[in-house]
Amino acid sequence: MAGEKVLMIIAPENFRDEELLHTREELERAGAKATVASAKTGAVKGLLGATVTPDIKLDQINVGDYDAIAFVGGPGASVYFSDKRALSIASEAFGKGKKTCAICIAPTILANAGVLKGKRATVWDGEYVKKIESKGATYTGKPVEVDGNIITANGPGAAREFGRTIAKELAR
Repeated sequence: MAGEKVLMIIAPENFRDEELLHTREELERAGAKATVASAKTGAVKGLLGATVTPDIKLDQINVGDYDAIAFVGGPGASVYFSDKRALSIASEAFGKGKKTCAICIAPTILANAGVLKGKRATVWDGEYVKKIESKGATYTGKPVEVDGNIITANGPGAAREFGRTIAKELAR
């Protein structure tokens, strides 16, 4: 894999640090270029204190520029559950055959965008399982799940595997 472009979308606050940082490390180790986007510019703070300055804003995203789109979880990701731009990005990425990825609670964004219908997926547990199942997903409970171009992971403990899996799927 060389030069694949992955867009990582983080919440404007309280994204899960490992889900961005560890996933990005694994992608870059495999040769991908990771771009970080958020709803706002300027420094944004993760739940555990990491400070990241996004490269671009959501409204500047051209889905066609990327090979994969990955929504990062953490409690802040819930701001995108009904965000028209975020849902449109997920739907467009899936429609264009891009790897459409999400970790932790962020698979809820994919479910709300309609792309998990009839797909196997995983998500952080509890109410989020019901949220994706209500939109037609089959919850598997695995740390990382791949179903076609959809890649989901269940939380911070799976972040490195999530990154390696995205890289492996992009290399196919």
